[in-house]
Amino acid sequence: MITFNPNTKGPMRYSHTFERKVGGAELNFAIGCARLGLNTGWISKLGKDEFGRYILNFVRGEGIDTSEVELVDGYPTSLNFKEILEDGSGSTFYYRSNSPTSVLTKESIIEDYIKQSKVLHITGVFAAIDKKNPGIIKHAIEIAKKHGVKVSFDPNLRLKLWTLEEAKKTLLDFLPHVDIVLSGEEEAELLFGERTIEEYIEIFKDYGVEDIVLKRGEEGSVGYRNGEMVYADPVKPKSVVDTVGAGDGFNAGYVYSYLNGKSLEESLHFANVIGSMVVTVSGDNEGLPYVEDVLAKVNNEQKIER
Repeated sequence: MITFNPNTKGPMRYSHTFERKVGGAELNFAIGCARLGLNTGWISKLGKDEFGRYILNFVRGEGIDTSEVELVDGYPTSLNFKEILEDGSGSTFYYRSNSPTSVLTKESIIEDYIKQSKVLHITGVFAAIDKKNPGIIKHAIEIAKKHGVKVSFDPNLRLKLWTLEEAKKTLLDFLPHVDIVLSGEEEAELLFGERTIEEYIEIFKDYGVEDIVLKRGEEGSVGYRNGEMVYADPVKPKSVVDTVGAGDGFNAGYVYSYLNGKSLEESLHFANVIGSMVVTVSGDNEGLPYVEDVLAKVNNEQKIER
């Protein structure tokens, strides 16, 4: 979608000018993966309008395969407006009724496209937009499972798009088919109630999830894999400018590490580093780093500025 970022911080009612950007949880994840050097594809529909063309060109410029992205008539490209407060936190206001993704169906999901992948990434955002979308996601998951493609899942709860009851019913139905769960701690609490970290891990294990990650923001992250549980310390950013997109960047870093055979501890640290880099830049995906920049931070290399 198109996201409009305010040029001033504070309540949106007092923001008079905005800068046009590109955003969206799944798209941010795809951009994050592409910048890390992964071959990445994106399945979507955009409005056949100037905003849709802008997004399509932007995504192509990031090196993402857009062969399964279509511009459609009669459906305006979705928008959101962001409110950014002085501490870097904020809110998002959505304008996405009559979304171009309304014309996306099960038939839009090409089996051969998913078959050639290593990971299918899904989130709760697409599921929330239209009542038919959970069925499309389940169809994509079935294809992935048929061909041994791993499924990664970020619940990405957006309670401005649907009720908690609707979200829980739908998202918990996905979990038995998920290989990698990338959940915020707050999202786990919404799904399962207030519990300890260890209890959240056990619940996800009961659903059959192999790789379990809980993102904890300033407190780092926790992961479980093959009987091992790791608490990964946070990576302190130089400053916090905008927290939007940090979770998507974390997800990209974790999946990148997973595909490159890194240990759980290495994967969590790599992902934490990316999260800390993203929050220092304003915008949904502008702060998503390239792999050499992440490796330089992981290896504590000195960057030569001039």
